[in-house]
Amino acid sequence: MIRLQNLTLQRGPQRLLEDAELTLHAGQKAGLIGANGAGKSSLFALLRGELSPDSGDCLLPADWRIAHMRQEVDTLERVGVDYVLDGDIRLRQVQRDLAAAEAAHDGAAQARLHAELDSADGYTADARARKLLAGLGFSNEQMDRQVGSFSGGWRMRLNLAQALMCPSDLLLLDEPTNHLDLDAILWLEDWLKSYPGTLLLISHDRDFLDAVVDHIAHVEQRKLTLYRGGYSAFERARAERLAQQQQAFDKQQAQRAHMEKFIARFKAQATKARQAQSRIKALERMEELSAAHVDSPFDFTFREADKISSPLLDLAEGRLGYGEKTVLEKVKLGLAPGARIGLLGPNGAGKSTLIKTLAGELEPLSGRLVRGENLVVGYFAQHQLDSLDDKASPLLHLQRLAPTEREQTLRDFLGGFDFRGPRCDEPVLNFSGGEKARLALALIAWGKPNLLLLDEPTNHLDLEMRLALTMALQDFAGAVLVVSHDRHLLKSTTDEFLLVAEGRIQEFEGDLEDYARWLVDYRARQAPVSSAAPSADKTDKRAQRQAAAALRQQLAPHKREADKLEKELGVLHERLANLEARLGDAAIYEAARKDELRDLLAEQAKLKVRESELEEAWMAALEHLESLEQQLAQVD
Repeated sequence: MIRLQNLTLQRGPQRLLEDAELTLHAGQKAGLIGANGAGKSSLFALLRGELSPDSGDCLLPADWRIAHMRQEVDTLERVGVDYVLDGDIRLRQVQRDLAAAEAAHDGAAQARLHAELDSADGYTADARARKLLAGLGFSNEQMDRQVGSFSGGWRMRLNLAQALMCPSDLLLLDEPTNHLDLDAILWLEDWLKSYPGTLLLISHDRDFLDAVVDHIAHVEQRKLTLYRGGYSAFERARAERLAQQQQAFDKQQAQRAHMEKFIARFKAQATKARQAQSRIKALERMEELSAAHVDSPFDFTFREADKISSPLLDLAEGRLGYGEKTVLEKVKLGLAPGARIGLLGPNGAGKSTLIKTLAGELEPLSGRLVRGENLVVGYFAQHQLDSLDDKASPLLHLQRLAPTEREQTLRDFLGGFDFRGPRCDEPVLNFSGGEKARLALALIAWGKPNLLLLDEPTNHLDLEMRLALTMALQDFAGAVLVVSHDRHLLKSTTDEFLLVAEGRIQEFEGDLEDYARWLVDYRARQAPVSSAAPSADKTDKRAQRQAAAALRQQLAPHKREADKLEKELGVLHERLANLEARLGDAAIYEAARKDELRDLLAEQAKLKVRESELEEAWMAALEHLESLEQQLAQVD
């Protein structure tokens, strides 16, 4: 259990936490959220033992193994897969000791160390490391490249894989999705759901938080407040508190009117029922929860274009790529004002290639690309952050675009991106990635674009800025084409999806849940297949039908058993949830209630054991059921 008691934490002159309280039980998964600079990363450093509290206590079990995602890479010469294996410190120590024993011809030590190596799953370590890397988007060839050959974003993926490789009781992840695409995020979600230890996660991806965590720890006004449930549940709970304040209520009403207007416009245009319903639900949820963000420092719009063309851009029979390399063929795409398109597709399929071509950074290898007479493109990509002038301030950046505009007008506009007062005049050199991304978006918004091409615009942005960007995109009158791993942004700002895969672009009929299923099938198709030629089917048809009938008879009882176990598991989870809610009450830890606390902990331990047994039985039943279904499919 993690227990913070009357904790005060200070960095330099800034007090981050004051008399903060937090209790997390073993096995819980919590998202840590709060404004930038609130102290989230410092709290991680405290849990790792790198900082000491200024007062109060930070209590963790002494035998807990802690894994965390490093933010730097210091061994550039290591091969990628070896770098990931380095995350398992015990394994590496056993391997070194074994090598020494072999060199010394110490048979007894070798026997003992081989047993330790087996205990550490050392014989499967390489395969496990490669599986982690594959899930995070690395090809087999990339796994054996040196770390120094990768860009910064891919190095962060290596650091994430290294943290996941480390056996741990507590896993600390600081913005693990920042450098991931949607495919890798979906894989990471599944991995973290099955992680058996305690997880503390800093993230600005609300859908990711909803999928992974069961609690939210909110850092606000130097206090820690623990909310039960995912991010959406946190928003509801916080909105209820804030709605009691008149100022919060007034702003909520204004945001509700904004949402109703947008939903009405979308309903009138929707033609695909399934996609329309998915989007409307997302917008309605935003309406319901908007009050949780009444204190957001961000409020901006994209300035309206002076003129507009229709179509804004038209690409026909496009062959796109780099030099002699063709990435996409037969591309047909027309963008008219009001288009809202999200690009989906596996890593490396060509999404960024398409956006760069439309933005004019790449020329089509062949085909016809016609740009509207009044086309003004607002293009956001990560490499553009590096093109900002480090010596110039946000105000100077904007003055270069608008030399005749009043300075106060420019300062007011930058205020919507939370560049206020002295921050407007500070050079970009020491800005964080999030601040640079906000400035890049501010420059785009000022330029009156009528086509927005956005390649991962939410990288480095916190939750409040993502909400502000979402609302600004909803108000935008031009066309939007966006690649993003932020599913909430996609659901809230796009009307349709295009799938980029296998050298082609086509309309995707479905929502993001359908895409997740498509991705599973795609990965299965990409897996190596046996080169053995299938034998001719000489099965007697009558025997085949009899075999199929026998398998169907076997399916029914196994299906009932799996359903029974799932239902029993659901009841057990409810009992555990109620029990953990009681354990979450600070009063239970008072001395007068120690007997009640002991009984609750004993019951929790008993239920956890039963939960493990039921989950194992349920998974076994599902696997057996799936095996029978596969056999039936083959017979049929």
